[in-house]
Amino acid sequence: MVIPSDNWCQIEGFMTSYDNLGTVKNVPDYRKALQNSYDLNSVISKVGELMADRGFPLVDLERILKKIELDQARQSMKMSENSGASLSETPMDILKRVAKADIIINLSWKVNTTGPKKSISFNMQGLDAYTGKQVTAASGTGTPSFTADVVVLLEEAVISYLDKFNEGLMNHFEDLFENGREGALVIQVWDDSEVNLESEFELKGRTAELKRIIGSYWMPRNTLKGRFSQDESSAYIQKFSQVRIPLYGDDGWGGEMALDFNSWGVQLVDFLKNEFSIVSKIEPVGLGEVHLTIGNK
Repeated sequence: MVIPSDNWCQIEGFMTSYDNLGTVKNVPDYRKALQNSYDLNSVISKVGELMADRGFPLVDLERILKKIELDQARQSMKMSENSGASLSETPMDILKRVAKADIIINLSWKVNTTGPKKSISFNMQGLDAYTGKQVTAASGTGTPSFTADVVVLLEEAVISYLDKFNEGLMNHFEDLFENGREGALVIQVWDDSEVNLESEFELKGRTAELKRIIGSYWMPRNTLKGRFSQDESSAYIQKFSQVRIPLYGDDGWGGEMALDFNSWGVQLVDFLKNEFSIVSKIEPVGLGEVHLTIGNK
């Protein structure tokens, strides 16, 4: 999915603000940008056309924004007195979760004028939608031309860089197939829960704290090649990062399905319920992070 960069939106005046747990954050207003910038619509269409011609069909930003507006559900904020942990999605988290695009292409451009001729300088960043990490990039300035059409200038500038850009995308997708998607898991406990992460349970003939069962038993068996990092572990919160999950997994009925972090997290919900009768709930934060809350649904 192609989106205008934060810098481009700031320069063009297409920004808005939202309350993030009491702190006002400024973010791009993509709806306003699409409604007021003909160049943006044309540029997104042209980049989409160029990418599709090379086997990379894009998700349309405007369509996704309309979908969000149509089925926007109330976003809840959850807080645990013991952990201080919270769950809140940013506008970008919501956009990524609804679009389900593997790659976000951040695009910015500037028209240069030299006498009667014009050229365009551009910057494209290919970001993993799950982690926000840059996986490929391209930038440059096109040859000066007498045309004033931004789309024509952009195509002339981008075309010579596009194959290298797409090569980076292919390398990223090959890494996904070999090493899995990367994301994060946060486990929290409600303050009124009867159990916490230091409660002891028996599994396979051994007794251990729940956080150890999750970190030493469940995670190694449900990540690709056992790849993950544990960043924090206490009675009321446990955090994992650099979690690698396979692209496909068990659908729960003996079949196979494409996995994202939400469907992967549901497997942990089922494990806790089936093995220890622990009630929990999984909620996605964007595409690459899930929060599991122990204590109720």
